[in-house]
Amino acid sequence: MDKPHILRLNDADNIVVAIAEVPQGAPVEGGIRASRRIPRGHKIAAGAIASGQPIRKFGQIIGFASTDIAPGDWVHEQNVTMGGDFARDYAFASEARPPEGLRQGETPAHFQGFRRPDGRAGTRNYIGILSSVNCSATVIDYIADQAMRSGLLDDYPDIDGIVALPHGQGCGMASKGESFDLLARTQWGYASHPNFAAVLLVGLGCEVFQIARLKDIYGIAEGDHFQSLTIQDSGGTRKTIEAGVERLRDLLPVAARARREPIPASELTLALQCGGSDGYSSLTANPALGVAADMLVRQGGTAILSETPEIFGAEHLLTRRAETPEIGRQIVDLIDWWRDYTTRNGGEMNNNPSPGNKAGGLTTILEKSLGAVAKGGTSTLRGVYRYAERIDRKGFVYMDTPGYDPVAATGQVAGGANVLCFTTGRGSAYGCKPVPSIKLATNTPLFQRMEGDMDINCGDIVDGVTLEEKGAQIFDAILAVASGRKTKSEDLGYGRNEFVPWQIGAVM
Repeated sequence: MDKPHILRLNDADNIVVAIAEVPQGAPVEGGIRASRRIPRGHKIAAGAIASGQPIRKFGQIIGFASTDIAPGDWVHEQNVTMGGDFARDYAFASEARPPEGLRQGETPAHFQGFRRPDGRAGTRNYIGILSSVNCSATVIDYIADQAMRSGLLDDYPDIDGIVALPHGQGCGMASKGESFDLLARTQWGYASHPNFAAVLLVGLGCEVFQIARLKDIYGIAEGDHFQSLTIQDSGGTRKTIEAGVERLRDLLPVAARARREPIPASELTLALQCGGSDGYSSLTANPALGVAADMLVRQGGTAILSETPEIFGAEHLLTRRAETPEIGRQIVDLIDWWRDYTTRNGGEMNNNPSPGNKAGGLTTILEKSLGAVAKGGTSTLRGVYRYAERIDRKGFVYMDTPGYDPVAATGQVAGGANVLCFTTGRGSAYGCKPVPSIKLATNTPLFQRMEGDMDINCGDIVDGVTLEEKGAQIFDAILAVASGRKTKSEDLGYGRNEFVPWQIGAVM
């Protein structure tokens, strides 16, 4: 019988990973045989593990044996528990390195982007319609639909589209405090995003989240790139739709003046996302994306890692890479906030992995987090940001967000991300207007099954393609997509319903 396709990740591990399905009785390593059929992506005991002993993967603790585990056994939720909390060596800033810069043989990279009046660079040229409150959500959809039906874009081929982004908040909330500030940052982050040539913001008129107040907070002046109106002042729904279409008619010629031009890759801000992860995520797509993120950082660009509940248990890998101890402690402070937040809401940090993650081979959040952190490469952590806060530092940074992908990506885009890479092992279908989303499949069967959604197959890494080769392929794709090449999710029209600001406060 041929040797099953298994992989040992670290000499200190007491498990190995099944890269292909392992039949019952098949040899594993060192004379051990599988005690049952082991699904691909799942873990096999590489020796006896006593009850209470740690389970190690990548040399890191991912859980504890809840019962005695025999050599060759399937290691998963039936015999693994999170266990109690255990000490981690945060070693703040101990692995920080000065900015590396381009390596020998690397050349400065460029993309074809849009230079905006404020100096920032866009990768797309959209017109955006935002709602200040859910009460105007239907109206902004009607404005966008009416504009498209009337053929407003027919004479403007260089405009990527008119996109309405409704949401469910804006009233029934406190008029000050964390929840209001978070929504304000998100809304203004989108209203001023470089992938929008112009934005129309539509309100009802009597909501808590007042447009006039947003303009005052951020010093916004109406003009060629920002307009606003309210349903109540415009005379109702039909008149607001008519007025909105006329505003777009005026904005389109201004937006159409934008032309792509060569822009250094240092002005790319890359959002790093993963969803529907599986046992391959930490072996293929996530570390390959980490290589691409490091390449961008060496070019002087920015890469944003997020999803705080999905770094839980691996946060010590970030604190060690922090530029200063203070930056490292901010990561720990976030973890502490999330512990309290989940407890107050009757949850727990290990409500992750999801059922799909578990079916793909992930057992605990500790294991999932190791793969999630790999997306951030190896560069020094240079900043920690609140949700939707404007990113103002180059290099590898962190933004506090939930693990729920649409909410996390919304925060990253509001912070200034102008391109996004999204790894998936189970097959997340996702897009993110106004920012193009490059989908990376962790395994070849998924890529073949959902080729209409996936942009890059990272499954060939287990067949011998190196992480460096795949990372370079991803980096090249980032430049091409930033220059205008459409992603699969853009071809499918995703992004209109994926604007989901984090609703953190009480709904009243």
